[in-house]
Amino acid sequence: MNLDDLAWQRQFDGGIDVPMAEHFAKHGQLELLIEAALDRGEWFCAEVAVRELCAVGEFERALTVLEPFVTVGWPFAVRKSAEIMVRQGRIEEGLALVRPDAAGLESASECRWFAEALVRAGRVDEAIEVLMPYLGEPWILESLVHLTDGEHRDARVLELLAPCAERARGGTADCRCSAAEGRRGCRHQPSEVLVLYTRVLERMGRADEAIRMLGPALPVVPHIAWLYAELLAGQGRFEQLRELATGEHAELALNGCADALEEQGRLREAEAVLHEALDAGGEYARRRLMMFLARRGRLDEAVDVGRPMYEYHGRGNLLHEVVDLLIRDGRPEQALELVDGLGAAYVDAHSDLVRHTRLRLLAKAGRYAEGVAEAQALSVREPGQWDTMLAWLLDRDGRTDEALGLLRSSTEYGAHRTVAEILSSHGRYAEAIAAIPTVSAQREAWERA
Repeated sequence: MNLDDLAWQRQFDGGIDVPMAEHFAKHGQLELLIEAALDRGEWFCAEVAVRELCAVGEFERALTVLEPFVTVGWPFAVRKSAEIMVRQGRIEEGLALVRPDAAGLESASECRWFAEALVRAGRVDEAIEVLMPYLGEPWILESLVHLTDGEHRDARVLELLAPCAERARGGTADCRCSAAEGRRGCRHQPSEVLVLYTRVLERMGRADEAIRMLGPALPVVPHIAWLYAELLAGQGRFEQLRELATGEHAELALNGCADALEEQGRLREAEAVLHEALDAGGEYARRRLMMFLARRGRLDEAVDVGRPMYEYHGRGNLLHEVVDLLIRDGRPEQALELVDGLGAAYVDAHSDLVRHTRLRLLAKAGRYAEGVAEAQALSVREPGQWDTMLAWLLDRDGRTDEALGLLRSSTEYGAHRTVAEILSSHGRYAEAIAAIPTVSAQREAWERA
């Protein structure tokens, strides 16, 4: 085990990935996960195993799983070990693991992780002091707000945020405040700090005050209208939302109004507002209305609402969302009809995606032999590009050995992972792990390529 392999594994999902480790845990394969972590240096196995061990109070064993990773200095293992020790009451021992040395005090990241450990240990004021030199960094300011949530330090946090928030309300776009008298000066965008300030007010139960503050600021900070609409909706201020909906922020206001009405069970009103937003040409209004109708069990109407966007070439395309809705409702055949009815221009522009979707739907409909035949034809035309899909269909058609044989001779990226997935789906967990090359072997192959 070395740091290079661990860093590569985290970046590229080398070795056993998180979904597979989660699958093993779900099926009672904790010991196998621990073995893979200790013998193969599989970090994601260690991560999931430690979570499972802590859930049943086996903290010492969790620390044992983490120990080899801590020894090589893997920061995620060090932080997790510190968290477990603090949870055990070994507070000073845990804090010592993440306490920055002289060099570490120059690092905002290391100070942030130490502050988190201090908060876990109940030493919130110390955590704030650790962060103080870096409050000029926007992400550290966000961390301050996050770490103090529920820790009864909101008044102090507001005091630290106030200088930048005031500048935002005055229309200042570039902040050089004195709130961060630290190592790198102030790097805040005042409007972002205003959002944080508002969030703290809201969690203090002072949402009305936040609304009174944001309303007059909209003309000079128009891009925080989403937050203003969210606050109004949360407080049931429908008249003010309606007023906001008459101007440039109509879509935000109407969507916020619809969400609030739905939460209150005022479904007819919510639906009417969503139709109004759609008529007004809101960018996301069609999707919102489609999902609202699906939540109400009116799936046929939802399909019809989304229809104009099934062949759209931009990010507003709704085809795959409606396909997922139909699958969840047990209607893959209807989804197939939609896919088969797509125009030639869209299919040509998105051919691989459409083909994959069609094969997936054939499988969901239980038409495995038909799916296999189509995947084999595609594989003949484009060798090596359809092996994993073909193997997936073969397995579901009861031809598991044929599927595994195909994958083991395949050069398609990720074929070894599909081998492991098929083996684990049949309860052959140890074989599944053995089928995946070690992280170091995968990294070496990747570097050669």
